Amino acid sequence: MTKVKMYSTPTCGYCNMAKDFLEEKGVEVEVFDVSVDEDKRKELVDKSGQMGVPVLEIGDEIVIGFDQSRISQLLNL
Repeated sequence: MTKVKMYSTPTCGYCNMAKDFLEEKGVEVEVFDVSVDEDKRKELVDKSGQMGVPVLEIGDEIVIGFDQSRISQLLNL
């Protein structure tokens, strides 16, 4: 299965929705809390060009926000 990374913060409602959606689908996701991890925060900006969360990295693709249809398409759900 495609590796999924998610840049998020604990207080982000859309981040929690994305995590719940992926868990329901049985997708393993590596979550980075950019509110406390400065290196991952820089990585987030370098990859997406913005500070907003959630940002998901699915394979070589970047998904900004909780775009359920795009996530499903990239993961063949």
